[in-house]
Amino acid sequence: MGDIKIVFSDIDGTFLNGDSQVNPRTGQAARALAAKMPFVLVSARMPEAIYPITNEIGIKIPVISYSGALVLTEKEEVLYDKRMTGTDTGMVLGVIQRDFPQVTLNYYAGRHWYVEGIDERVQTEMDITSATAEVRDFEEILLAEEMPNKILVMADPEDCERMEAELSEKFPSLHIVRSSAFLLEIMDKSVSKATGIKVMLEHYGIAAEESLAFGDNYNDVEMLEFCGRSVAMGNAPEDIKKLADEVTLSNDEDGLAEYLVKNGIIC
Repeated sequence: MGDIKIVFSDIDGTFLNGDSQVNPRTGQAARALAAKMPFVLVSARMPEAIYPITNEIGIKIPVISYSGALVLTEKEEVLYDKRMTGTDTGMVLGVIQRDFPQVTLNYYAGRHWYVEGIDERVQTEMDITSATAEVRDFEEILLAEEMPNKILVMADPEDCERMEAELSEKFPSLHIVRSSAFLLEIMDKSVSKATGIKVMLEHYGIAAEESLAFGDNYNDVEMLEFCGRSVAMGNAPEDIKKLADEVTLSNDEDGLAEYLVKNGIIC
């Protein structure tokens, strides 16, 4: 395996600790890495929920948001922007509103996060991410043809699990995956963290074999399988650890920083 020329990292459960903060050692490692080679944060989050993290630790880096549906350079230039179709969006929203009225729906389009009302779940997400939700009628947004990069469902774990199975069967044209026990991500079928990474590798002219990825959960599978070297966090489920090349310490124990230093990628 050749030298690593680019590093990709998931955010929640990987780059951030269990309190959704950046540990000082991990922040220091990110600054050292970004000074040496491209370091890219890859997340289901929207850009506005990623930039507060990079601003806090003082780095300007490229980001892959919405699990690969929106790819931005370090100057926030758009390299890739994949939206769901109007038909898929209208149909999946209709089914969820009819069959799962107890869940909270979030509509993400470009740099906007739309909700039909701010409930406890939305408020918690705003507190965690520092992004701000805008109250809008989804039908109105659809009529204006502002298609989503992603629909996010916030729900109880049992609803999340059932929705993933039922909606995946009903909508084969969509990529539907849980990013946590309480969150279900819905995007176009072509979208995955790996597709976003491909766009970024082409932008830099770097081969997949020269890339390194860190992840901790099921929506990181495509990324971990695609990159030349994959590292699962110590807090990852056992089956994620098994598919990765290596396992590092947990996110609370600065697993990313530990791996980068131990393997001579940074000093």
